[in-house]
Amino acid sequence: METVLSDLTVSMSVFKKNPAKVMREAGKMPVAVLNHNKAAFYMIAPDLYEDLLESVYDREIESLIQARRTQIADAIEVDIDKL
Repeated sequence: METVLSDLTVSMSVFKKNPAKVMREAGKMPVAVLNHNKAAFYMIAPDLYEDLLESVYDREIESLIQARRTQIADAIEVDIDKL
């Protein structure tokens, strides 16, 4: 059985009848739209989507920072006033 990663669910047929109503009733909560009792997609508010993208970006940057820390011996010291 597939795990549904949302407390709110709606069938595809109900969603197709009035997606704006589903969005309005959900508020800021994510909604799993089900097709044959499996999650077809998740509907999320724009601010939550932005937060998710920012979190992904932060994780990518963190791994880049960690990788570059291992290369500290190759770093060149510069004087910011001379740039």
